Amino acid sequence: MKVRLHQFLSRTGQFSSKREVKEAIWSGEVTVAGSVVKDIAFQFNANTKEVHWMGEPLHLPGLHRTYVLNKPSGVICSRLNRQERSLGKHSVFELLREHVDDSTYDRMLTVGRLDEATTGLLILTTDGHLVHRIASPDGKVDKTYAVKTDQPVPEEDLDTLREGLAIELEENGVLSTYNTAPARVVVEEDGTLLLTISEGKKRQVRRMFASLGFEVVDLHRRSIGGLNLDLLNLAEGDSVEMDQRLLCQSIFNES
Repeated sequence: MKVRLHQFLSRTGQFSSKREVKEAIWSGEVTVAGSVVKDIAFQFNANTKEVHWMGEPLHLPGLHRTYVLNKPSGVICSRLNRQERSLGKHSVFELLREHVDDSTYDRMLTVGRLDEATTGLLILTTDGHLVHRIASPDGKVDKTYAVKTDQPVPEEDLDTLREGLAIELEENGVLSTYNTAPARVVVEEDGTLLLTISEGKKRQVRRMFASLGFEVVDLHRRSIGGLNLDLLNLAEGDSVEMDQRLLCQSIFNES
């Protein structure tokens, strides 16, 4: 359903009066889908077009639903196909089924993916713009993983991770080499490695350690940007709905 631009802006709660809304539009401070719009009566679909005011994204309260999940091992980050169902696979979307209506459930997307065996912080939302903002390589949003390997990783190999290294990627059966950006690596007292990267190639963390001759035996995502799973006190498989503005404040450290 389409909405007029001035009505959309008024409903965001960011403006104190209709006059202020009109001035923002007429002065060229508002863009819709990346283009400046100065017509207050301009109509657009708020579900598919992103609106910015002076560079900041605006959203209607309640337009989208966003959840933070502590993903357990053994579930996949995609909708199940017939073969996966026959194999008894389970999807992260099923973990939200009782919390949302059918329409919301069908529109849910994961912000990036964790492989079946990986646990930890996963964001699910109906907002495709939020997915792009967090997951796009251009955004360079840090993701921190707790990594346990089959054997201790010597300091020289940790330095290689910090400098960046070549890993092998496979896409549609075609192998290619990818050079990772420098990572941050911290070793905790129990030997767990905290690896922070801003990229998100398929199975990248596992491939980084495999290129050094190590097998990752446990992989858990602790944080995305400034959003730390430990602070949410979620048991594995549990989720919490978050206000999108607060979520973005946490991730991007916005005021």
